[in-house]
Amino acid sequence: MLRLLAALLLLFAGPAAAHSVNLATTDIRIDGPVVTVDLGIFGTDTGKMAGTVINNLAFDMVDPALLAANADKVTAYIQARSAVVDGAGTACPRIDWSMEADSDGGILTRSRFDCAAAEGPLAYRSTVMPSVSPAAREAVVLQAPEGRRELGLLDSERTTVALTEPAPPGTVELAGQYLLMGVEHIFIGYDHIAFLIAVLLWARRIGPLVKIVTAFTAAHSITLTLAVLDIVPLDPGLVEILVAATIVLVAAENYLSRSLDRRWTRTFALGLVHGFGFAGILQEIGLPSEGLAVALGAFNIGVEIGQLAIVALAVPLLLAGDRLFARAGARPERSAALVYGVSAVIMALGVYWLAERTVFA
Repeated sequence: MLRLLAALLLLFAGPAAAHSVNLATTDIRIDGPVVTVDLGIFGTDTGKMAGTVINNLAFDMVDPALLAANADKVTAYIQARSAVVDGAGTACPRIDWSMEADSDGGILTRSRFDCAAAEGPLAYRSTVMPSVSPAAREAVVLQAPEGRRELGLLDSERTTVALTEPAPPGTVELAGQYLLMGVEHIFIGYDHIAFLIAVLLWARRIGPLVKIVTAFTAAHSITLTLAVLDIVPLDPGLVEILVAATIVLVAAENYLSRSLDRRWTRTFALGLVHGFGFAGILQEIGLPSEGLAVALGAFNIGVEIGQLAIVALAVPLLLAGDRLFARAGARPERSAALVYGVSAVIMALGVYWLAERTVFA
């Protein structure tokens, strides 16, 4: 397609200006760490780079003698405006360079770049043609073992094309990325935080607290996995509504019962809903085709770390409140006024989110 475009431009330019179409063609090959860039430029455009006429006007062909006389200028011009760069933007060293007049009436330059020390994906960057004219373009084609691949046209706005795909992260790096995503999601998921705090407001003993947190973790891990793997798909809008409803339910339960001995069973049931909620954000982020189990497991662990951090912050504050409001000489107890007050706020939030996701959706 890019070659066809070049041919059409030549056709419509007419014989008198056949080599003034402001279009260069570039073929790129990657052989291990070495990248070879063959750049073909029409004669009139080359003359603009040299700042003089290098064409034999009678035949509209580059004059080899004139090209040789201006080789330093053309070389400096092209080398200053073209490079192969890595993911950090560092240019690979140019280890070879040649330039000659070609049979099409223009010039052909060949650059070889050593990218052995490159970090990350490679890209070809060029402003060779836009520097000749704002309307000039450069057609770039990658000659790869699996076949010829057209990368596109470079112009004054687009000056870089990718040559290689980013390398997939290693297992440790992948796990770290998804672990962090899991932690972050808990701290920006205000509805999940509200649910968790509402569940533990009456907690004063470590046993029931561990059961509740473990039940919530097990439940959301199950449904998160089922949803992400499309084993049990669920409409995201419905999930958000159900999550809001669970917050209202656990906040209301604080008015009805202070016992936590069996609350882990209800937390497990409601935690299944939250797992679908976690799956929604993970599906938006996307999971790698390779390392799926690592990414999914790390995300779950990240969510758990976030939950434990919230528990570690909330429970000591509640216990400190017990001592603060305890009567002199009396054993510290959980203040019903505190639990009811916080539960009222959480319930109001739940009702608001429920309305927002149903009536005002």
